[in-house]
Amino acid sequence: MSTDYLASPRFPRTSRYHPEWIRSSVSGGANSLWLTEWLTEAMDLRPEMRVLDLGCGRGASSVFLSREFGVQVWATDLWFSADERLQRLHDAGVGDSVFPIHADARALPFAADFFDAIVSIDSYFYYGTDDLYLNYLARFVKPEGQIGIAGAGLAQEIDGPVPEHLQEWWEPSLACLHSAEWWQRHWERSTIAHVELADAMTDGWKHWLEWQHTVAPDNSVEIDALTADSGRYLGYVRAIARRRPGVSLDEPISSIPVAYTKQSLYRV
Repeated sequence: MSTDYLASPRFPRTSRYHPEWIRSSVSGGANSLWLTEWLTEAMDLRPEMRVLDLGCGRGASSVFLSREFGVQVWATDLWFSADERLQRLHDAGVGDSVFPIHADARALPFAADFFDAIVSIDSYFYYGTDDLYLNYLARFVKPEGQIGIAGAGLAQEIDGPVPEHLQEWWEPSLACLHSAEWWQRHWERSTIAHVELADAMTDGWKHWLEWQHTVAPDNSVEIDALTADSGRYLGYVRAIARRRPGVSLDEPISSIPVAYTKQSLYRV
């Protein structure tokens, strides 16, 4: 097979990476480098910044961030082994600038205001739809630091029954997928961050379909759904927000101290 089968003029940075390395780094249903390149086109990343790559999978996006922008990356994921990620990072020549962390997105082991920016590629919808999550996450980025997400989403919300052409592929967990407009409302209403950008990728469904044909050609259910949908609902979305300075964030509640005083159980 030709080594340029994942080359795309839309993603010139990604096209420099070997397709077999990209395939070997697969950890989800999307080309994480395409999504990272698209997201970072609109972010302000500079050398030596500290960046949290949240839900990084096997770490391809973290390698990309370090290689392309010279940033330090904390490659954080719950599902995939940090040991395997460390070897992958060393082999990619970024072992001194990317640090593999095994952690739950809801129990992050970082100090407040530690990061200059946070990115999340094709994973934020698993935990970020919680109304309280942005308040939790924003504490780890400096005031005026950016938070950027990109991944599978919707061109328009599905407010009623799932469209017939998607029903065979759809499963209950896909209710976490939302439109760019939904993410903008979701983040703005918190008052914690100002949304700088929320949009959908032009022809995102075609790139999604191309990726499936490349890495999972036998996945006929998803391929047929994408083909039938042709971008009416399915595609890629991104959102970038900046933590508002001067906004007081609620402290996360891990326990509530209570003093116990014995009382009579029944009235005398």
